[in-house]
Amino acid sequence: MSFYRNAVWFVKGLQEYTKSGYEAAAKHFAPADLDVNLSGRSFMITGANSGIGKATAQEIANRGGTIHMVCRNKGRAEAARDEIVEQSKNQNIHIHIVDMSSARQVWEFAQNFSQSDTVHVLINNAGCMVNQRELTQEGLEKNFATNTLGKIYFVKLVPEQKIRTISHQVTVSSGGMLTQKLNVDDLQFEKGTFDGTMAYAQNKRQQVILTERWANQHKEVHFSSMHPGWADTPAVQTSMPSFHAKMQAKLRTEAMGADTAVWLAVSAAARTQPSGLFFQDRKAVATHLPLASSRSTPQEEEKLMAALEEFSLKFKP
Repeated sequence: MSFYRNAVWFVKGLQEYTKSGYEAAAKHFAPADLDVNLSGRSFMITGANSGIGKATAQEIANRGGTIHMVCRNKGRAEAARDEIVEQSKNQNIHIHIVDMSSARQVWEFAQNFSQSDTVHVLINNAGCMVNQRELTQEGLEKNFATNTLGKIYFVKLVPEQKIRTISHQVTVSSGGMLTQKLNVDDLQFEKGTFDGTMAYAQNKRQQVILTERWANQHKEVHFSSMHPGWADTPAVQTSMPSFHAKMQAKLRTEAMGADTAVWLAVSAAARTQPSGLFFQDRKAVATHLPLASSRSTPQEEEKLMAALEEFSLKFKP
């Protein structure tokens, strides 16, 4: 079944996830959806110094939004901020240095931020694909710590710290999750041969399930997840060099990859969609391939939520 999923997904990707797939979808976009003035609105974007995150930050800054860039590397973050300010003429761009793979750092930052600043939209973009199994200083597998566990602290602070200013959370996921069925019994990939691409796709499946569950739990916030398509980003170049080399001519630009994240974060049209959906090129799409046997049971999803709750409390300051 895994071979079937991968084969169907790749054919789907060639048709939909490439630059030509975006160009075909864009013929049906409503340009007015992004004709907005975001002055007075605050956006937090994790992993905002390159790739999809930076392109998202640039588009929002161009429209006057205040940006909080959450980045791991100070030098790269400052360089990205300078570029965004230069192009947008928007000075309201702020940097926060946080390693999203460190549970304690994320907890502390989220708590401190909630006491001094406000944010209206959170864009969970930061992610990684580590191809050799690697543990963080806290003993967590790095892909899981960054891609899944790092997402939950902001969500938990909504009811705990009463951050009522947050109206929307967008998670940058991946269509690669379509190749995976949730495996809640091996969240840190301790069994069998480690495969970084598979770990990443499994994390992305977890993100989509989390988005659906959060939408049911927190009615005051609008949740959505999205697939940027296959975009030519530094992360793809570094983590998937052979894929990048073969597909480079077909890959989307970073701005194309960011388009749906921007649309979800700023447009009135996106806010009319039900909470908890998964989007591709500004449309809600299925979270499972036909006949792929990738659906999880409610019990498996409850087990995931319980495990993540246990992890989050373990590292809470």
